[in-house]
Amino acid sequence: MSEQVLKLVVRKRVEQGEGVVILDLADPAGQPLPAFEAGAHVDVHLAPGLVRQYSLCGDPANTTAYRLGVLKDPASRGGSVAVHERLQEGSEVAIGAPRNHFPLAADASRSILIGGGIGITPMIAMAHALAAQDSQFALHYCGRSRGRTAFLDELGEADFAACVHTHFDDEADAQKLDLPAVLGRPEAGAHVYVCGPAGFMDWVISEARKAGYAEDNIHREYFQVELDASGSGFEVVASRSGKTVQVAEGQTIVDALAGVGIKVEISCEQGVCGTCLCDVLEGEPDHRDVYLTDDEKAANDQILVCCSRAKSKKLVLDI
Repeated sequence: MSEQVLKLVVRKRVEQGEGVVILDLADPAGQPLPAFEAGAHVDVHLAPGLVRQYSLCGDPANTTAYRLGVLKDPASRGGSVAVHERLQEGSEVAIGAPRNHFPLAADASRSILIGGGIGITPMIAMAHALAAQDSQFALHYCGRSRGRTAFLDELGEADFAACVHTHFDDEADAQKLDLPAVLGRPEAGAHVYVCGPAGFMDWVISEARKAGYAEDNIHREYFQVELDASGSGFEVVASRSGKTVQVAEGQTIVDALAGVGIKVEISCEQGVCGTCLCDVLEGEPDHRDVYLTDDEKAANDQILVCCSRAKSKKLVLDI
């Protein structure tokens, strides 16, 4: 899969909260950047073989810069550490053009935005877009403590500040997120959006289902998941390449294919971004990603080869 790559420069860098760096990326010549929709992300090329996805958290109406907020993750696989260490003001950086797997529903009558920690980033862009459309929405921002949380000042000064509600683990119980009350009884056209740590998201999604929200009205974007590489080995046939490889227990399909000279483009390596999506011609995948919808997984005609495995003894892929 090829993509448009933009060569930008870090115009501004600010550190906020605990371990969060906020970057404004701009065209070196000051030219407008390609437009993006709320919920979009960009692939940031940090080093050869090191590409990571970060949500755009600026106002989509602003084409002078792309804004990113990146948490320095102690369990980083290299991405967030590279951002914090290498991307200083004036640094050049290559990024992919914006892509959106987490769009706002065009027909929503009301939107409930729920961000946990750094998962607030796509929600900020969504709030800007909804406010510009004069749409009804509420933004709920959950964090461990006020002092460790980024973006608070700008959210408090935004035109939509009255729609922003903050919730901190170490403050009074009265201000903590009362999810059943926030979700309420699902009215026609109401949509829920959530982004944050996997456990937090699972809780919100579960409560939204309990409240009666339809699956199509619950939107999510994972940025990190725990991978499960367990399971017995299986055979993969690369139909276009004419090669067959055995995938061992604990080994990814991507690594097994690389061993026979078949290179698959990857990025997140966690089943989040969809970069390594391949068509399945034969066999039954064991889906372990959070990118495909439940219906897409049930169809069994696609697989993310960075993390998923096989339930059948053999998979034939269109690669």
